Amino acid sequence: MAQVQRMSRLMVKTLRDDPADAETLSHKLLVRAGYVRRNAAGIWSWLPLGKKVLENIARVVREEMDAIGAQEVLLPALLPKEPYEATGRWDEYGAELFRLQDRKGGDYLLGPTHEEIFTQLVKDQCTSYKDLPVILYQIQTKYRDEARPRSGILRGREFQMKDSYSFDTTDEGLAESYRLHREAYVRIFERIGLRHKIVSAISGAMGGSASEEFLAPAAAGEDTFVYCPSCDYAANTEAVTFAGGEPADGSAHGPVEELDTPDTPTIETLAEHLGVPASATLKNLLVKVDGEIVAVGVPGDREVDLGKLEDHLAPAVVEMVTAEDFTGRPDLVRGYVGPQGLDKVRYIADPRVAPGTAWITGANKPDTHARNVVCGRDFQVDDYLDVVVVEEGDPCPQCGTGLKLDRAIEIGHIFQLGRKYADAFQLDVLGQNGKPVRVTMGSYGIGVSRAVAALAEQTADDKGLCWPREIAPADVHVVAAGKALQTELALEVSEKLREAGLRVLVDDRAGVSPGVKFTDAELIGVPRILVAGRRSGEGVVELKDRRTGEREELTVEEAVARLAAE
Repeated sequence: MAQVQRMSRLMVKTLRDDPADAETLSHKLLVRAGYVRRNAAGIWSWLPLGKKVLENIARVVREEMDAIGAQEVLLPALLPKEPYEATGRWDEYGAELFRLQDRKGGDYLLGPTHEEIFTQLVKDQCTSYKDLPVILYQIQTKYRDEARPRSGILRGREFQMKDSYSFDTTDEGLAESYRLHREAYVRIFERIGLRHKIVSAISGAMGGSASEEFLAPAAAGEDTFVYCPSCDYAANTEAVTFAGGEPADGSAHGPVEELDTPDTPTIETLAEHLGVPASATLKNLLVKVDGEIVAVGVPGDREVDLGKLEDHLAPAVVEMVTAEDFTGRPDLVRGYVGPQGLDKVRYIADPRVAPGTAWITGANKPDTHARNVVCGRDFQVDDYLDVVVVEEGDPCPQCGTGLKLDRAIEIGHIFQLGRKYADAFQLDVLGQNGKPVRVTMGSYGIGVSRAVAALAEQTADDKGLCWPREIAPADVHVVAAGKALQTELALEVSEKLREAGLRVLVDDRAGVSPGVKFTDAELIGVPRILVAGRRSGEGVVELKDRRTGEREELTVEEAVARLAAE
C-alpha cells in the first residue's frame, strides 16, 4: 500500500508566473505545478508528481494491451544503422534521425520507432505458423530531432511512447489484430478521460495500407482534421480526397489568347486586374522532387498542401524551388508560369483541373498571361493527385455535407503495414502445408508522454490542472489550513484514507499561508480536495470537488467513507 505523500517532504516547487517561453496551456501549467522542468530545447525532466501521472497512463496502457494478449518486451533505444538501411528509412527520416558513431566508427541511431528491430526479433524467435499470431509491445523513450521543439512536452525531441507490433500469417489475421488494437485504444482513452476522434490518415514513411489516427481535440493541437456534422466521416486533412472535376468540352473554347498583365505575379493581383474570380485562374507551383523541377497545378482559389504532396511522392524528397533554379531556364518565368510549353517538366494537377476545362494562367513570358488554356488540348497532365488544402465547407466525401475543421493533438496512430518490413528482412514462417509463408504486420503507437499534455489541455481551467482520477498523482489532496490542530487532523485523516486504499497527497507544510496552499491545491489538480480548516476541533472537514467547485462539510468518518466509495 502506498505511503501518504507529504508536501513538506515532496520535491515540488510551484510557480506563480508562467514560464517566459511557454506558448500552450499544458506547457504553462505542468511547469508551474511542478510536474516537469526543462533541461534543453525539447528535453524535459519528470519530477515526482509528473512521473506519477506518466506512470498512471502507462499502467492503463499496459492493462489494456495485456487484455488483448499482447506481450511486453523492452528493446534498446541505441540501434545499429543496417536494419534501417535495409528498409530505406535511414535516408527517409532525414534530419529527424539522431545519428551517432561509436569509438570504432560504427554508425548508430537513437530509435524513433522500432518496426525493423521487432521484425528481426520475430524472425529470430518464430519459425512456424504455430508461433503466430503474436503481438509484442514496449513502453520506451523515442528520439526525433524536431526542427522546432516547442509547446513543452507536446513537441519534444525525447518522448515516451507505447509501440506495439502484430505478426500474422494472413491478411484476415492482420485485420483482426488491427481491430483488437483499435478497440483497446478506445478503452485506454476512455479510461484516462481523454476525449478523442478516430480519423482516417495516411501511412507516410511507415508504409502499409489502412491507417487511422486518434486525435484529442484541443486548441493547442498542431494537427488539423475535418469532420462531417451529418455523418461519421472524419479524417486528417492530408487524408481527405475529393472527386475530380467533370470533364468538359474543350472545343467550346477559342484559341489561346495572350493578355498583357503587367505587375500581376500573384493570383490576387491577376484576378483584380482582369476582373475575374480567382477560381477561373490556374495556379502553378514549382517544387523540386529529388532535385528535379516539377510543376503542380491547382485552381487559383486553392492552396497546395505540401504535406499531401510529400505523402503522395514519398519517399522522394520535396523541396521548394529557389531563385537559383530559374537560372538557365528561359521556359520558367517567375510569377508567370503556365503548363503550356513547359520544357521537360513533369506536370502534376489537382483532379479539379479536368480534361476540357479552360483556364487563365501564366504565358511563360514576363508580364503576360494567357486565356483559354485548355487542359488536354494546350497542355497535358502527367499525374493527377489530390493536393489542395482542405477548406471548411468542402463537401464531405461520404454524404456531401459541408465539412468542419478543428485542431487536435495526435495521441495514437495505428497502421496495417502489410509485408513491407517482412519483405525487407525475408520474415517467413513454415506454413501448414510445409511451405514458407510471408508474415504480415501491423504497427500501433500511443504517445504516453504526449497524452499527459493532451489531458492537461483538455481538462485544465483558469485555476490550474484538473486531472481525471484514473491518472491523477493522488486520489485526494488533503490541505491543513495552518494551525497545529489542523495539521494534526490532516495527517490523521490522510492515514485513514490511505488505510481505505486511497492515494493521498497532504499539504502539511509549516509556515505556508492557507491561501497559498489552496492556490497550490487547485494548480496541482488532484480531483478531490479535503480541507482541515476552521472546524477541525469538531472533527469536521470540507470536501471540495476540484472540477465543479462544489463544497460540503463532513465528519472525518463521513469523508473517508464517501471518498472510499467513489
